[in-house]
Amino acid sequence: MAQQNIYDNDEFFNSFKGIREQDINYNDMIETPILHKMLPDLTGKNVLDIGCGMGQHAKQYSDMGAKSVLGIDISEKMLAFAKEHNSAPNITYCRMAFEDLEKLSDKFDVITSSLAFDYVKDFGELMKKIHNLLVPGGKLVFSMSHPISTAYDGVYDRYTRNENGEKLYANLHNYSIEGIRKVKWVVDDYELYHRKVSTLINEMISAGFVIEECQEAKLPDDIPEEMYQKYLDMFGGIIHHPDFIFFRVSC
Repeated sequence: MAQQNIYDNDEFFNSFKGIREQDINYNDMIETPILHKMLPDLTGKNVLDIGCGMGQHAKQYSDMGAKSVLGIDISEKMLAFAKEHNSAPNITYCRMAFEDLEKLSDKFDVITSSLAFDYVKDFGELMKKIHNLLVPGGKLVFSMSHPISTAYDGVYDRYTRNENGEKLYANLHNYSIEGIRKVKWVVDDYELYHRKVSTLINEMISAGFVIEECQEAKLPDDIPEEMYQKYLDMFGGIIHHPDFIFFRVSC
């Protein structure tokens, strides 16, 4: 399988880093709270974080009481940041693509991934490799871009708007045509893979997983009243289509 490494592109990395450094961003305000609520108790657990990026989640898992955390990523720039800013005695970072997971010899109690599986060409094969790395009863908890979002191919506007530019509804185009999508996000021809929800579910079941929970991105229920409009301005599109989908599955 081809190994995509867009995060070592200087322009893309600096843009992504700038987004994550903002006080209010999609990852910290929308994605991470949902992912954390779906995690099992990590106390004393051996954890693998696939596509660990800058290490924010690995450090959080360490702070939650994990016995060990292995964070893997293909990006040298992301790993360098993780080692400098999100290190701990029980965290190990390793450069590895998720296509090479079979090279790991350890077994894990919990495997997690945050918005990384969009880049894998063969999702079913990835699920099988992860299943083989979990101890009996182990759990995989992950987020990825929602298929309603990945269906977007840049051909048409993502939203239909009124005369004031307000979003009326999200446009859905070519949802049933699976495969690679190339869109402009910071760089031209940013690549990810689109799959239907049913494909994700069936591939997990085929790999031997039992699906325990599924969530979709939404605005938090506890937004302070004085912050609601700011959330709506930044994340209002989520009302029309969920940007992320989350699963917790077990062996």
